[in-house]
Amino acid sequence: MAPLPGIRACVFDAYGTVFDFAAAARGCTDALGAQAPALTALWRDKQLQYTWLRSMQGRYVDLWQITGDSLDYALETLGLAEPALRARLMDLYRTLAVFPEIPDMLRRLRAAGIRTAILSNGSPAMLASAVAGNHLAELLDAVISVDEVGVFKPDPRVYQHALDRLEVAATEVSFQSSNAWDAWAASAFGMRVVWCNRYAQKPERLPGRPDHEVTSLAALPALVGAG
Repeated sequence: MAPLPGIRACVFDAYGTVFDFAAAARGCTDALGAQAPALTALWRDKQLQYTWLRSMQGRYVDLWQITGDSLDYALETLGLAEPALRARLMDLYRTLAVFPEIPDMLRRLRAAGIRTAILSNGSPAMLASAVAGNHLAELLDAVISVDEVGVFKPDPRVYQHALDRLEVAATEVSFQSSNAWDAWAASAFGMRVVWCNRYAQKPERLPGRPDHEVTSLAALPALVGAG
């Protein structure tokens, strides 16, 4: 894969890209049993749907409320609507584990002089908790929430806000997301994009096209000239 030239900043989606959203349900397998994967999938799908639908309706609330609403939907659908289980899952979502390659990858980027940032639908409190819980603060130059814009990705205003915060041009950014829709949208916006296809998704039929597809972000430093 040919390296991306002129990259000054690497910007990462958070959930599913840096933080493993499946970790919450895995932490409750004593209560969920074999339903843990089904809960993870339905919870995530409904969470994304609610961000898109609320953006279309102009009825923004932060992702913490949406995460709770989507969990309520998933628990009721699966016949698991128990207050104690809900509380455990929400608490675990605050400090989701990072994927194993993330810390070393960020260190390599920083050592090469490339700025690092998260750009996420997550609320500032959610992101602060996950970053602190995984000791990533010293490895990130910025943690940017859509809460500062009041609309969710893939609205172009979100990607523009990241450029404004980092004071870089779109072509100087490598954007990483495991969400295909997010990767395609950032590409259509004008960013360089590395799609971290952790979940064996098929390519989207949407405007834009990622520059590279990888299955682990361990490959990123070499792609942006960080060795």
